[in-house]
Amino acid sequence: MTSLELTIRAYDEATDREALSNIWFEASLLAHPFIGEARLREQRPLIETEYLPQAETWVACLGETPVGFISLLDRFIGGLFVAPGQQGHGIGRSLVAHAFTLKGELQLEVYTANRQATSFYEKLGFEEISRRAKDEQGLPHENAHLVLKR
Repeated sequence: MTSLELTIRAYDEATDREALSNIWFEASLLAHPFIGEARLREQRPLIETEYLPQAETWVACLGETPVGFISLLDRFIGGLFVAPGQQGHGIGRSLVAHAFTLKGELQLEVYTANRQATSFYEKLGFEEISRRAKDEQGLPHENAHLVLKR
């Protein structure tokens, strides 16, 4: 059995949009069940037409296949998603390390109900600097604002 090497490359809208949208949706269903599938389906077109094109997005690939991505708005991680079948293999860690090398400091918001993500970020050295009781749509989903500095 051949082991494929993980590579990280820049987002290509022409070839990556559908694959990254699928990764986002499947990973979001798993990580954010409290949001609900209907709301995630409503958000999906915005991911494809607004968020991915407007962000600096880096794609993690095994061979030629995208398996995860990180989207940056300057030093802010707008999204970090890894295909559910590929989680736990260091892909997310590699994407964060790549972004940290580029930016030198990173910030993000994470749903506190997403225990797997909050634990992941803590293990990487992110520190909480604030919390808010509602998400950006004003819904009662608590978020923690985290920062990673050199």
